[in-house]
Amino acid sequence: MREELLGPKVENVAVAVVQGKNEDNETEYNVYLLNLREDIMEGIIITSKGYGQNANTGEKIQTSTLRHCIELMLPNEAAKIEPIVEEVFGLSNEYWVSFWVNDVMYDKKFVFLAETICEKNIKPIPILGAKGVIIM
Repeated sequence: MREELLGPKVENVAVAVVQGKNEDNETEYNVYLLNLREDIMEGIIITSKGYGQNANTGEKIQTSTLRHCIELMLPNEAAKIEPIVEEVFGLSNEYWVSFWVNDVMYDKKFVFLAETICEKNIKPIPILGAKGVIIM
């Protein structure tokens, strides 16, 4: 019974923070959802928030929770979720993704732990033709 409550396992879906340049040639970061599946994802809902603790004061920090909706993603497609600023890289950044495939609902929490969005973790992301940090 308990296993039924967990829902089906989410595979071949990823969230990536991608480094790029804006029109002023300054570094910027954007978050993308990647459908690496062989089927169509529909009714996609994503919530995002950041949370952590101030290292100096011990005070808990939490960003606003943002909600995003993507109607449809084809196989091997990427969709931009939101821009992200470097000031929150010191927090854990959570993206909770829910979607439908063939009348079955899937959901998974993707968390970029504090300080993991950094230069040493940046690698090529072929589906985007860019570099970034990816979690599956």
